Order: sequence, then C-alpha cells, then structure tokens
Amino acid sequence: MSSIETVPVASQVRAAAPSEIRRLLREPSAVIGATIILFFVVLAVFASWIAPYDPNSPDWMAIRAAPSAAHWFGTDDLGRDVLSRVIFGTQASLAAGMVSVTVAVLIGLPFGLMAGYFGGLTDMVISRLADALLACPFLVLAIALAAFLGPSLQNAMIAIGISAVPVFVRVARAETLVICTEDYIAAARSQGLGHLAILTGQVLPNVLAPTIVQATLTMAIAVLAEASLAFLGLGQLPPAPSWGAMLDVARQFLGEAPWMAFWPGLAIIALVIGFNLMGDGLNDALNPRH
Repeated sequence: MSSIETVPVASQVRAAAPSEIRRLLREPSAVIGATIILFFVVLAVFASWIAPYDPNSPDWMAIRAAPSAAHWFGTDDLGRDVLSRVIFGTQASLAAGMVSVTVAVLIGLPFGLMAGYFGGLTDMVISRLADALLACPFLVLAIALAAFLGPSLQNAMIAIGISAVPVFVRVARAETLVICTEDYIAAARSQGLGHLAILTGQVLPNVLAPTIVQATLTMAIAVLAEASLAFLGLGQLPPAPSWGAMLDVARQFLGEAPWMAFWPGLAIIALVIGFNLMGDGLNDALNPRH
C-alpha cells in the first residue's frame, strides 16, 4: 500500500508541469512581466552592442545636454551618454537581484526545511534566529551589513541576500509543516526512507513552487535595495554605471537637467513592476487552489 501511495506523487508532479506552463502562459500578468524582464536581460547581455557610446566616456562639449538625436536620453554632469549608462546599469541591477536572491534561497531554504521537518529544538532555534533578523527592517539591515562589509557591488549583493534569508526560512518552514501532515509522507516513512531521502524526494519538490514565487517577488525588492545602496554610496562604485548612483548624481541637477534622474528612475520602476507581475502570474499558475 505504501508503494502505491508514493509512486503516483512524482508522476503527478511530472504530469502537472505542462499544464502549469500552459496556465502560466494564459496569465496576462506573467506574460507582461516576463516580457519586461526579458527586455532588460537582453539589454544586460548585449549592452556592449546596444549602447551607442562608452558609458564612462565623457564629452566635455555636451555637459548636461538635453535629449537630442545625438544623445537620445541626454548627457550627465560629465557629458556621458545617459542612455548608454542606463543600458549598462541594467547589468548591476539584474546581478544584484538574481545573485542576492540565490544566496538567500540557498541559505534560507535548507534551514526552513529542517525547522519544519524536525520541529522541537531545531525549529525553535532556527525560528528565533529568523525572527530576530525579521525584527530589523529589511533595508536597514542591508544598509548595516553593506556598511560593515564595505562599498562594492559584491558586498551589496551579499548584504541583500543575507537580509532576505529570514523570508525564505519562514516560507519553507510553513510549507514543510503542512506537507509533513500528508499521507504520502507517512507512507514514505513506513517504507523505511531516511530523513534526507524524504526531505529531498518528497518535501523539497512541493516546497519549490512557493519558493520560486517568493524568489521572484524578492528580486523586485532586491533591485530596489541595490539602487538604494548605490544611491548611498554602498553599492556599485563609480565610474561603473548603476541606476542608484545615477540618481544620486542627478538629484543635484533636478532643476536644470531632469532627464538625468528620469531615465534611471523609470528603468528601476519598470524592472520592479516586471518582477512583481511575474511573481503574481507564477502564484496564480502554481497555486494548487487555482
């Protein structure tokens, strides 16, 4: 009876995958979000070919020049092409979002699985540590860690990733607690499967869906956090282009050169909306209640 209970679980997961993809493609928010994200990914990957100018090359004859045929987005305080810097700044924002969230998932997911599966003292210790980190606002914790580690894009990604760990611990723990009450977990135990086999073979596949949704939504927060750290001088260091650093420079010239702030600000808003729409679409497609 145990083997009859456990084998269909994996086959049902494999059979459900195509239907979930079809549901995802039918979600307008997911399609729009994926299109926006793909657009920025293309910009980041092919920045050297797409950007019309070297992002760090100044034009002393075009200081804070308004948008024109030569410079579509205008130039900044050093005569650098804003369009080229926005395009190259995509690399820092996407890297911060993806790397920091990957760090958070790799750390938070295993601890959340252990807390929900083993319970008792393990759950208490892990949950209290996560609660202690959650007691500090996300951005404040990221700023503190980035200031401690030193200003650089790599340290900013580490700081954002560590700050996001408690969220994934809580998500994985909550899902694991629910999954461990299912009959197929009891059937797996009755077959003599060890804890590691049950966690990786039965629990983890069912925790991945909400984790992916949370990861997508957290990428939007990570993009904002990276821009905030760069704005404060704790992220990507100049002259390397970063949307947050561009806004920091632009705030001094809002009256005479508003385009310096408009385009990087618009890029941040668009990418954050893309990740949020993608997360909402994934939630609708992967949610078993739907």
